[in-house]
Amino acid sequence: MKKLLAVFLCILFPAISFAGDNGYKIIYDGGSLPNAKAGADMRLVIDGTNIRILKNKMEVAVVPAASVTEISYGQDVHRRVGAAIGVAVVSFGIGALLALSKSKKHFVGITWANGDQKGGLAFQADKSDYRGLLAGLEGITGKKAVDSDTMTVKN
Repeated sequence: MKKLLAVFLCILFPAISFAGDNGYKIIYDGGSLPNAKAGADMRLVIDGTNIRILKNKMEVAVVPAASVTEISYGQDVHRRVGAAIGVAVVSFGIGALLALSKSKKHFVGITWANGDQKGGLAFQADKSDYRGLLAGLEGITGKKAVDSDTMTVKN
């Protein structure tokens, strides 16, 4: 019985690991993707030589990794004022503490030029995935991500 259970588990665990959906959950923020609206939930998959963007398991765009010209990264930090006001109605002390907390959104941008076809997109990455996503993009493209928060714009 123990051997049968061990064989079953040895077959089950690899099957479960391959059944998982690879890629990163993203929220499209804007760019040159046709038929895509800002705020749409999508999936970014990094495979051998391409970066694929999927929406509802349908391929929206395929970007060859060699054609990527820039990867940028930035954060949007803001206070949770609306949530604090809502909680302050019930408990003023907890609402005041919530007003002091901050929320971060992590944005990644990709630009590419593949012959005559040029484009770019910006998307919001999950807070637990953005480091892995950036590392994957840097690894497949050979480009270093530029932190847009540290860039200074001069007119």
